[in-house]
Amino acid sequence: MQKLFIAGHNGMVGSALVREAAKRGGFDVLTATREALDLCNQAAVFAYLAEKKPDLVIIAAAKVGGIHANATYPAAFIYENLTIAANLVEGCRRAGVGRVLFLGSSCIYPQLAPQPMPEDCLLSGPLEPSNEAYAIAKIAGLKLCQHYRSQYGLAYHSAMPTNLYGPGDNYHPENSHVIPALLRRFHEATRRGDAAVTIWGTGTPRREFLHVDDLATACFHLLALANPPDWVNVGVGADLTIMELAALVARATGFNGAILTDPGKPDGTPRKLLDVARIRATGWAPQVSLETGLAAAYADFRASLASGEARL
Repeated sequence: MQKLFIAGHNGMVGSALVREAAKRGGFDVLTATREALDLCNQAAVFAYLAEKKPDLVIIAAAKVGGIHANATYPAAFIYENLTIAANLVEGCRRAGVGRVLFLGSSCIYPQLAPQPMPEDCLLSGPLEPSNEAYAIAKIAGLKLCQHYRSQYGLAYHSAMPTNLYGPGDNYHPENSHVIPALLRRFHEATRRGDAAVTIWGTGTPRREFLHVDDLATACFHLLALANPPDWVNVGVGADLTIMELAALVARATGFNGAILTDPGKPDGTPRKLLDVARIRATGWAPQVSLETGLAAAYADFRASLASGEARL
């Protein structure tokens, strides 16, 4: 039985990791709420890891949000995410943790990166300004793991997922990511009987979306590899426009009205498609289609509303 500490277990990604660990068996899963362990408190993190002595750690904890949140709170995004990564990686080294998997984001790659984006395009150009603070913190976490592996011989490595969605997402009208924001907007429009829904931006940027349960299987797959890459992209290898996504969300929520755009709102990066050849070569592939995943995400959203547990 391996002791696995999942940092950030209450978030969408962390919850999926807890579910996957239970499904696979063989893990004694350690978790700590934000109230019990402040990951920005270095002394507390070092003490927790020294006491619990996990065999494996997955760093899924992060301050996250959509374009509006990243643009509005850049100082909070860079400080909290840098601090979490530094505290956990160094704390794991001090506690003798042999394996660490750090979760980053596809936004680490340059704004005008080649499409699809290979891992080796990292630091080859300027970042997308709207989420630069978050991206820099995630690049630092990746580099921490890479250099700790090089200097100390520790199996600390990283996974860079594409845009994620699924059960337990944040549905805040302004600070959420695009899929939960659209699910909430179309759900409310359907209930009100609105004739149209307006989406942010021009609807032309292309995005790739991965169900969070697929990310969880990828994480455990990577942890089982004897010699994993320092960092690896995790995605589906296909994208669609935001307008095409909105049409799928409308179908999932039963909305039959018009879909309008608001070009006055920011689009963000024109395209973000990951090159997933490296992880595919290790034998992993996603299993959840976007249509199936959206239907399940909407069902989870409605259930969380009914129970009063929705993150609004």
